[in-house]
Amino acid sequence: MSEGGGADRRALLRAAAATLPGDTPRLDAEILLAHALGEERLAMLMDRRPVPAPLRARFEALLSRRWAHEPVAYITGEREFWSLPLRVTPATLIPRPDSETLIEAARAALADAPPARILDLGTGSGALLLAALSVWPEASGLGIDCSADALAVARANAERLGLAARAAFRTGDWAEGLEGQFDLVLANPPYVAEGTVLPPDVARFEPASALFAGADGLDCIRRILPALARLLAPDGLAMLELDPAQVAPVMVLAAREGLEAVVHHDLAGRARALRLQPERTRFGLGKPGGTR
Repeated sequence: MSEGGGADRRALLRAAAATLPGDTPRLDAEILLAHALGEERLAMLMDRRPVPAPLRARFEALLSRRWAHEPVAYITGEREFWSLPLRVTPATLIPRPDSETLIEAARAALADAPPARILDLGTGSGALLLAALSVWPEASGLGIDCSADALAVARANAERLGLAARAAFRTGDWAEGLEGQFDLVLANPPYVAEGTVLPPDVARFEPASALFAGADGLDCIRRILPALARLLAPDGLAMLELDPAQVAPVMVLAAREGLEAVVHHDLAGRARALRLQPERTRFGLGKPGGTR
């Protein structure tokens, strides 16, 4: 305890980090204490004032939720993606850093041909679409999702980030009934095989509809690939997230649809995304991507 009856911040963090589950207990403790105090994390770490009893009780209530494996993002209601603060709820998958691979790869491939129209299939929180719109300020985009609750979160994020004028959201079943062509199509569909044992943070809290996709995890990808030929503009490209183990079978499926696939790796060196373009681009008829 500190002078004045408050609790020492550093002691609270040490105690919490020693008991929290997961791979980042110290970071989780810092985020939760900052949230309880209503402060930015770095400012909280620099502050040496003791934590008053009511705020300590608030912090302990947050820790109880984390001890039950509830993800920190759902506890605080926010997750950063591509340096954008995004609101998240249990209606949406929590954006992962791995998914930033799609934006980074698209930015490199389209360096000389900025996209004007962007489509995000299975938009969830809007993370991919809003990140793309932040990269290309002249672009507009459309996010599709089957969940009305997820779309409400995505719309709120667009408003919060000042991107609502360029981002539209619509209820839909992947690309079914979708008209028009797009310069960039983004998709992070469910790709976990049914029966896969997931960590409790994921299995107990994140929406199963955003995770599982049939016996081999490819049901949603099988629906997306055939639609790309009509959705992509002549020089357009698609970025598809998948499990590293799915690269080979998805490249076969893509080839059957007349799509050339280029693998992109995440920061950990794992094959995380495929860049998909009509096969004619390899004969010099398409602009994106340049030399390979």
